[in-house]
Amino acid sequence: QVQLVESGGALVQAGGSLRLSCAASVRNSDDYAMGWFRQTPGKGREFVAGINWYGDKTNYEDSVKGRFTISRDNAKNMVYLQMNALDTEDTATYFCAARRQWTSDTDDALYDFWGQGTQVAVSS
Repeated sequence: QVQLVESGGALVQAGGSLRLSCAASVRNSDDYAMGWFRQTPGKGREFVAGINWYGDKTNYEDSVKGRFTISRDNAKNMVYLQMNALDTEDTATYFCAARRQWTSDTDDALYDFWGQGTQVAVSS
């Protein structure tokens, strides 16, 4: 089993930056691909970014490319989402997720474990 705990959500002005963190309780021998998703009320979860175990493969939703960066520190069992040039459209609850096998597929159904989410609000 994997437990995920997100942190770093906050209220920020448009144009600002935030870094979200995800602490994962996993055995170091297990390799998990990780992802960040976001959700707004009344909508399904939207893929934001994904990263493989080694950190050498990443993918992003089109609207965040060039603004968001996903990274991981396997020694610390941490995954990060650096968000720059934030826009009001980025306002959502952000979730960290884990799955055993990396692919470029962004379907949330492929992820096995989820955190509780952290709230990001961007004001104009």
